[in-house]
Formats: sequence, structure tokens, C-alpha cells
Amino acid sequence: MALRVPGIYGAGKLPLKRLREGLPVLAPELAPWSNRVHVEDLISVCLAAARIEHPLPVYNVSDGHPSTMTDFFFSVADMTGLPRPPVVDKQEATAALSTEMRSYLAESKRIDNTRMREHLGVDVRYPDLASGLSVLVGG
Repeated sequence: MALRVPGIYGAGKLPLKRLREGLPVLAPELAPWSNRVHVEDLISVCLAAARIEHPLPVYNVSDGHPSTMTDFFFSVADMTGLPRPPVVDKQEATAALSTEMRSYLAESKRIDNTRMREHLGVDVRYPDLASGLSVLVGG
């Protein structure tokens, strides 16, 4: 069995340093879709997967509410009181962003977590970014 895990966020896993440094993000209208999961929900999925008697070959793990990486950075900035990062177009992103970030932004996926929910019986505690961030930043 394989668990396909997207971007993980949680305590100590927020891009606060990046936000403080003012590193740019892709303009919202250009940003691709991405998926994420709170670390506590990932633990719940792993435990459920370890207990299942007849697993399916693959489970997509996510909170079920894809958004863009730009939305993620904006949400973290807003919830923590940090300034939103500057936005750039694709040409500027090529020059300003790391190879790793450019590679990540080249993908755009909205994954379906139905198998995770229905077959593993996992109801995520943090079904969207706002609920997960509010616990992390005390909002």
C-alpha cells in the first residue's frame, strides 16, 4: 500500500522565515493548484492505514480542499500578522524562485481523497487550511 502525501503543514512547518524574508510568490491568477494536509491528520491516516486488513494499493492523502501555493502563503501571512509576499509573473518567477519552487509550481493537481475517507474511515480534524492554521497561530 502507498500513501500519496501532499504538502504537510503543522507546528514548525509553516513558511514563516520565507515570509519574513519577503520572497515572492506567483501571482494568484497564475498559481497552480496544490494540496496539503495537517501533520496531525497525516498521523491519523497512517495509523488507520496500519490497522486496515485489506488495503487498497494507493490512497491519496489530503484535507480535501485544494488551493494554490499563493493562497497558502497569503493565508499564513494573514493569520500570523506578517506582510503578504510580493507577487511575480512567470518570467519573474523563473529568475527569482529556487529550482525546487519552480519545479513545484510547474505541477497543478487537485487530488481526490475519497478512498482515504471512505476506505480508511478517516475524517480529517482540519478539513481546510483556515481550520488548521487557526490552531497553529492561536486564531
